Amino acid sequence: MKKKVILGLSGGVDSSVAIVELLKQGYEVECMFMRNWDSAANNDMLGNPDLNSSVCPQELDYQDALKVAEKLGVKLHRVDFIKEYWDTVFTYFLDEYKKGRTPNPDIMCNKEIKFKAFLKEAKKIGCDYIAMGHYARVKHYQDHSVLLRGVDKNKDQTYFLSGISQEQLRNALFPIGELQKSEVRQIALDYDLATATKKDSTGICFIGERNFNQFLSNYLPAQKGKMVTLDGKVIGEHYGLMYYTIGQRKGLKIGGLDGYDNEPWFVIGKNLAKNELYVGQGFYNPYLMSNRCIVEDMNFFNPVKDEFDCTAKFRYRQEDNNVHVKKLENNLYEITYPQTVRAVTPGQACVLYDGEVCLGGGTIKEVYMDQDKRMY
Repeated sequence: MKKKVILGLSGGVDSSVAIVELLKQGYEVECMFMRNWDSAANNDMLGNPDLNSSVCPQELDYQDALKVAEKLGVKLHRVDFIKEYWDTVFTYFLDEYKKGRTPNPDIMCNKEIKFKAFLKEAKKIGCDYIAMGHYARVKHYQDHSVLLRGVDKNKDQTYFLSGISQEQLRNALFPIGELQKSEVRQIALDYDLATATKKDSTGICFIGERNFNQFLSNYLPAQKGKMVTLDGKVIGEHYGLMYYTIGQRKGLKIGGLDGYDNEPWFVIGKNLAKNELYVGQGFYNPYLMSNRCIVEDMNFFNPVKDEFDCTAKFRYRQEDNNVHVKKLENNLYEITYPQTVRAVTPGQACVLYDGEVCLGGGTIKEVYMDQDKRMY
């Protein structure tokens, strides 16, 4: 009897081609389209209208998903995870911004929605596995599974999968993980799929094409404050600390100041208590550099030693950094990198690798240069 796979069909080219690959491998395939965001329903929960709400791109994606499913002869289910998404992803997103941190909702979405709520619904249909159109690979052994980077290094998405559990990984397949993006596009063209030339989605799904600052202001009140240098000189005004991230250059609207050269300005720190944004000149401003950080909520797919060397990414698509990992108390880990790294940012993920193997990851809590804690 064929193994049954329920694929998360998003209405994009990657998940569309994942159907083709699963069918080639002999699986019985059904698909499920996830509806995770609804402006009207979410505004009711918050009691604060999204003034920039419009037709959600997911509705258009569903029509594309339906065309692909019909073309390939697979059944398409539609499920709503609106409340689950609000409770576990969007609330987390807002809470992190309230703390002055820069969150990564895609990691939480994978952990709580795509590989948890989705898996629960898929099992109701009687699946053996779930599958997603991520650029990643998985090897299933008798008693454990291992997550591997996607073959296409430029598209590898293991960074965003670092928060899922071993149990979730055990139930997962990644059909396009062995393919380059160019190959995925060609397969979609060969099969005349409606998504073959569709533009890849970017950014945060619930914001879509809307202005990020305007969207966020509907949910979190912004408070203007001083933009200052580390020596305390006020050189401008910020529009709310939540709108800025460490290492940011764009949107500061400062330059050509008397007494300063023409080097560009960057965000180098925040002070929530004083509502001040710290800025400094130079891409490699010393205050943007660090050599260790503390990581919380660490998730490992398989057991590791309490102290070991590996590589890490502190941001998506960042080059691998050589690091030393040491376990502390309360599931905290100290990550050291003597070569120094720029703009390691609280709220972002630190994801660990051993060659092709993704070991897992956690959330950056604190950042240091030696004993000097950065005001991030």
